[in-house]
Parts: sequence; C-alpha cells; structure tokens
Amino acid sequence: MNKQLILASGSPRRKELLNQLHIPFSVHVSTIEETVKPNQSPAEVVMDLAAQKACDVARFYPNDLVLGSDTVVVYHNQILGKPFTKEEAVETLKMLSGKKHQVLTGVAFVQGASVSTFYEQTDVEFWPLEVDEIVQYVHSGEPMDKAGSYGIQGLGAAFVKGVQGDYFTVVGLPLSRTVRELKKHGFVYSI
Repeated sequence: MNKQLILASGSPRRKELLNQLHIPFSVHVSTIEETVKPNQSPAEVVMDLAAQKACDVARFYPNDLVLGSDTVVVYHNQILGKPFTKEEAVETLKMLSGKKHQVLTGVAFVQGASVSTFYEQTDVEFWPLEVDEIVQYVHSGEPMDKAGSYGIQGLGAAFVKGVQGDYFTVVGLPLSRTVRELKKHGFVYSI
C-alpha cells in the first residue's frame, strides 16, 4: 500500500491511541480556525469539526488518508468547551458533580474528494464532588485545555463513578470503531 495515514491533530492523547494500533502514521496539525454552524446537534458539531480539520490537512496529501477528530462534552444538550478561566473550570465541575453527562468524539476520514465521518457517544457519571477537591484539581492545571474541564486519563479519573460506552471516546479517539473504518481504507492494525 502506497498511501499513508495522516493524523490532522497535535493531541498527544490521539497520537498515543493511534500508536496502540501499530499502524504507521504521520502528524500534520490543522491550522484552520474551526467554525461551529448554527443549529447543529452536538453529534453534527463533532463530525463537522473533525471534517474541517481533516479537509484542511488533506489538501497537502491528495493521495493519502487524513484522519481528523474532535471531542466535546455535553450536559443537558449543551456543549461544554474548554474553560477560559480557572473559575469557569470550577463552575463546570460543580455542575457535573454527581451527575451524568455525554462525551462525543467525531472522526473524519478524507482521501481526495471523499469525506466520511462518524461519531461515538459515551455516558460518564461523576461522583458527588467536594468544592475543595474541585479547586485542588483546577489548580493542578490539568482541566485548562480539556473539554468539560477534566481529563479522564489523568487526575480527573478520580471523579468518574462510571462509564457507559467506549472509554476511548472520552480520551479522544474511539479506537474500536476507528480500527473498523481504517480497515475499509486498507489499513490493518497488528496485534
């Protein structure tokens, strides 16, 4: 196979997850300014943002397969982005305390003019959290670049009571579904 797999993301978590599949890939970070179209559902948002990133990078690799991905946290059908301030992170975590929310990751594959997308959704339930543990966590700095103000693969794991669905969707790339889609494009992972 002559085509390469290109990851249109600088996310260390996505790189780590793809490395688990033992499929060689290169990284070319998208520099596009992402735009969310009005009246889209959270699922449409993540698939569209993933496609925007992949299409941006695909113009440099017309014969290769470009993978773009985007993750959002959703509570009561409202997308919770990355916090701008520590105070916003604290308020977000207080809101999620003791409750369930959804994490959606959209994935896009672009090769030439062909664009295909999918998304996976996972439900996450938090334990009831005390304000001092939230404040301590926020001061660690971990939540400041994370959708929903937490990282399940880091210190934020202590907040998680349960996960229903693909854990890797929450980390940032639904591996099981991604493997199946990659096979359709001629990429096979090795065990």
